[in-house]
Amino acid sequence: MSYAIQADEPSGLAPAALSALVHGVLLTMLVFGLHWQSRHPDAVQVELWSQLPEVESPPKVEPTPEPKVEPKPEVKPPPKVEEKTAKPDIAIEREKKAEKKKKEEPALKFDNTQRIREQLAQEQKALQAREKQDVLKQFAQPSAAGLPDAGWIEKIRTKIRSNVAVPSGINGNPEAIFDVVQLPGGEVLNVKLVKSSGHKLYDEVVERAIWKSSPLPKPDRPDQFVREFSLRFKPQE
Repeated sequence: MSYAIQADEPSGLAPAALSALVHGVLLTMLVFGLHWQSRHPDAVQVELWSQLPEVESPPKVEPTPEPKVEPKPEVKPPPKVEEKTAKPDIAIEREKKAEKKKKEEPALKFDNTQRIREQLAQEQKALQAREKQDVLKQFAQPSAAGLPDAGWIEKIRTKIRSNVAVPSGINGNPEAIFDVVQLPGGEVLNVKLVKSSGHKLYDEVVERAIWKSSPLPKPDRPDQFVREFSLRFKPQE
């Protein structure tokens, strides 16, 4: 292979040397390229079989069904159990006695209440019987002989006159007489007109004044008390 190299200058050492160098490089490349292509490939060993070996087929794997997911039941927390400390025998006996006493107390209270009610009822009946007897004795007591204490009767008449409003138009000074029945406490029990003053309005005014004056003044001494007595009233007293 030859290459034509044109030089700018007709002569000189530098172009000649460059040309020789290029030729040497090309030659070297050709030598190595041929040597590489002439290398024999590696031998290949082949093993011959008269029959193919039996190959076990892999077992069939059946797909597993997907498990059904059941809803989880709600788990309730267990109830709290209070831990009770063991009590000594003495405390247990005391509690039993206290419970027994609580059970017996209502029955005892009921018995006591019933007994108190019966006693009160009996006392009430006895008191009413005594009061009834006293009233019967007072009504059964005969009228006192003679006149009662004049000073005590005057006190009674003074109190009654303070409640009498004398009506106008009364001629003269007529007298009205009343019988009065009283209890030991001075409470007026009955008023009866024995003699009229002739003036009806005046009689009614006096009778109302007697009832209004109840209870009447009591005597200075209990032995001076009389259940029934007469009172006389005049408009101009």
